[in-house]
Amino acid sequence: MHRLAAFRVQLVTLTILIAASHGPARAVDASVLQSKAPPANIVVGFVGGFVRHDNQHHGPVQLAQRIRPAFPKDTYVRVFENRRRKLAYNTIIRLLDTDHDGDLSSEEKTRARIILFGQSWGASAAVMLARDLRREGVPVLLTVQVDSVAKLWQDDSIIPDNVAAAVNFYQPHGIIHGRPRITAADPTKTEILGNYLTDYRKTPVACPQASWFDRVFTPGHMQTECDPRLWSQIETMVRQRLSPPDQTQNVSTAVSAPGPSAPR
Repeated sequence: MHRLAAFRVQLVTLTILIAASHGPARAVDASVLQSKAPPANIVVGFVGGFVRHDNQHHGPVQLAQRIRPAFPKDTYVRVFENRRRKLAYNTIIRLLDTDHDGDLSSEEKTRARIILFGQSWGASAAVMLARDLRREGVPVLLTVQVDSVAKLWQDDSIIPDNVAAAVNFYQPHGIIHGRPRITAADPTKTEILGNYLTDYRKTPVACPQASWFDRVFTPGHMQTECDPRLWSQIETMVRQRLSPPDQTQNVSTAVSAPGPSAPR
C-alpha cells in the first residue's frame, strides 16, 4: 500500500511538472567551451520539470548567465535538462580527459573543480550526477539543491562522499515541495552547510513571468525559481568556492547571511 501511495504521489507530481513546464525558450551560449584550453572550473546546473535548458525565466539558467562573465574564460558553465544527466556526465568526463586517451588519470581527477546545482527534479539530478562521478573517482566541490524533488527511483537525500560540501534550500508548502533535509553519506568527508527553509506564505516573492497554473497549484515551488534573494545567495556561494583561497571567505558566512532560515 505504501508503494502504491508513493506511486500515486509521483504520478500527480509528474502531471503538475509537465503542466508547469512553460514559457518560450531563447538560446543561451552555454553549450561550448569558451576556450580551447582545459577548464579550470566546471559549473553544471539542471532545470526542473520539463523546462528547456535555455529558458531564461528559470533560476538555474539566470544563475549561469550571471556567473559566466564573472570568471575567466577557462571556466565551463552549462545548464542541462534534468533528463540529460548522462549527457552532462559525458561532458564533464570529456572536459577532464585533457590527454584525450579515453581514461581519466589520477592527476586529471585531482584537477577537477566541479560545482553542481539544480531546482526541483534538477536538484535531484545534481545529486545523481555527483554519484555518477563518484563511481569514476571524480571529486565535487559543492552541490546545491533548491526545492529538491526526487523521481520515483531516485534518492536525493544522501550526499555521496566525493562531495566536499552540500547545501539544501526548500519550502514546505503545496502539492510540490522540496526535500527538507539532506545528510552526508560520510560526515568526515562531506560538510552539510545547511538545510534552509523559506516560508513563502510569510515572505512571498513576486514572479511576474509565472503561469496561472504555477500561481494556483504550485505557488511555493514556483517562488523558489524566481526568488532573487535565494539565487543571489547561491551565486555568492559558487563565487566563493571557485575563488582562489586567499580571496575566499568561509562559505558558511555567506550561508548565514540574512536570507532563508536554517532549521536546527
